[in-house]
Amino acid sequence: MLRVTRLRYGFPIGLFLFFFLDGILGEAFPKQLFHYPYAMSSYLVVLWLVFAVFFEDPIKIPLGVWAAVAGGLFDLYYTGIFGIFVFVFPIVVILTRACYRAFPVNFLSGLLVYFIDITVVSVLSYFGNLYVHTTSASFTDLFVYSLAPTLAYNLAAYVILYFPIQRLYNYLKS
Repeated sequence: MLRVTRLRYGFPIGLFLFFFLDGILGEAFPKQLFHYPYAMSSYLVVLWLVFAVFFEDPIKIPLGVWAAVAGGLFDLYYTGIFGIFVFVFPIVVILTRACYRAFPVNFLSGLLVYFIDITVVSVLSYFGNLYVHTTSASFTDLFVYSLAPTLAYNLAAYVILYFPIQRLYNYLKS
């Protein structure tokens, strides 16, 4: 149960801050992120959710609910198609919790788990978009032109933000 701590208010604030930061970075650096034929997708919301799974102990956050809410907002605000990320973000939380039980929580295992999570998000969103006919790219194009740059960008964000966010979570839990 989530006790009355700073984390109770800090987690949603951080989630929505990262939600808007995804869009701000995409708008501020369009030539760097979306240079044809490559396209990088910023998934800082997923990063915040993954960090929440890593650093939430002993306080339990209702991450499934928060992931679905963030996914719905992500769908409506960024894609315009409601329903893909509403399901993908909670799946990522479930996957991360399963990996959390299998691996010790440290920087390198977290990097591996985040690598898996971003791959899952990209592939599931590709199949969702393929299903509703909003993409015609091949699976090979996804891996070469979208997934590889997306992984590079998001893993760099993980490396840069891991220790500051770990300190932030420790502060919010105290």
